Amino acid sequence: MHEDLIEKIEIPENVEVSIDDGISIKGPKGALKREFPINIRKEGNLIILEVKNATKNKKKLIKTARAHIKNMIKGVVEGYEYLLQICSVHFPITVTADKENINIKNFLGETTPRKAKIVPGVQVKIEGDIIKLSSPNIESAGQTAANLETATKIKNRDRTRFQDGIWIIKKAGEEM
Repeated sequence: MHEDLIEKIEIPENVEVSIDDGISIKGPKGALKREFPINIRKEGNLIILEVKNATKNKKKLIKTARAHIKNMIKGVVEGYEYLLQICSVHFPITVTADKENINIKNFLGETTPRKAKIVPGVQVKIEGDIIKLSSPNIESAGQTAANLETATKIKNRDRTRFQDGIWIIKKAGEEM
C-alpha cells in the first residue's frame, strides 16, 4: 500500500555538503547545519532524501526537509536580505544596533527605548530610514525582521492615525 519515496537535490559546484549527525552545508556566504528525522545520504553531487513505506505524514516530512535544504543551499550561495523602513509621523525615531539588540528610541515620544532581539548570524546595517538585515539563514533573517515589526506594534490607538513603526518592504527577494 505504502510506497518508498525518494527526493533528489542537486548540489551546486561551490557548495560543500557533509552528512553525519545532521546535514552541514558550506558555501561562499557561510555555513549552516540542521538535523532532520529522515534518512539523508549523499551520492556524487546529489543529496538523496529517502523514506520507506511513506505514509501521508512521512510524505509531508520529506517535502518539508527538501524545502529547508534548498533554502539552506540558496542561503550559503546567495544569502537572504530583508529591507525594513522606519516610518515616523508623530515623533522622530532613532534606531541603533548593538551586538544583540536593535534599540528604538523616542517611538511615539516614549522615554523608555524599545528593543528588538537580533537572532545570531544576522548582520544589521542602518542607512537613514532603511534597515538591511542579511544572513545565509532565511529563518534567522525573517525572525529578526518580525522582532522589529513586533517591537513597534501600537496598541490602544487608532491604526489609521498612528502609522508609525518599522515595516518590512522587501523580504528574501520579493517586494511587499
